Amino acid sequence: MSAGSSEARFTINVKEGIVELEGKESFVDKHLEKFEEIFKMAVKEAIASGMQQQNIALKAQVALPHEVHEMPSSQQQMPDGHAAAAPRQAAATPAPPSAKQHAPRVAPTLPPIPVDLKANESKPGLREFYAEKKPQNHYEKTAVFAYYITKFNKQQEVKFGEILSCYEEVNEKKPSVTDIVKNSVRYKGWLEQGSDRFSTRLTISGENYVKFDMPKKETA
Repeated sequence: MSAGSSEARFTINVKEGIVELEGKESFVDKHLEKFEEIFKMAVKEAIASGMQQQNIALKAQVALPHEVHEMPSSQQQMPDGHAAAAPRQAAATPAPPSAKQHAPRVAPTLPPIPVDLKANESKPGLREFYAEKKPQNHYEKTAVFAYYITKFNKQQEVKFGEILSCYEEVNEKKPSVTDIVKNSVRYKGWLEQGSDRFSTRLTISGENYVKFDMPKKETA
């Protein structure tokens, strides 16, 4: 601005914009104060705008995934400058098997035990007796075999292996004798547990069933 001239020229450049005020010195002086305030406000806005852009950039960095900025626990430092030790993980211990789980039960393999099943002067053979009684299922067959060995061979107990020999004698398919005897004891009552694990005895109920109720009478 030239002080010795009657004409005055005042130019403001805010954000590359140009504001010119041209006229007599008295006119320029009159409006100069207003333009100074406008200029100061523009400068403040420019500064504020720059700070706002910086804040946006910082917020964008903070918004990145947490794991990118988070230091692994093994590298975190303690107040004394030493790295903190990573927490020790407990060794994986296999879960104990459930109490309800049981190992598959394997039926014991029992060999046939030789027993006298042939006819003689004092008794019929098992094949003839079996054909006479006509048992219909394994429970009846086992009861017939136990009856034969108990009554005709005069044995107090019958071994499971002897029952298997009876199946072979009459040429019938052998079942799991252990299960048949167990179920007969529990549900039929024709047999009872013997002196050892693999022996049985004929009960009074079983004796009566074989003697009086077999063969089953055919209904008309």
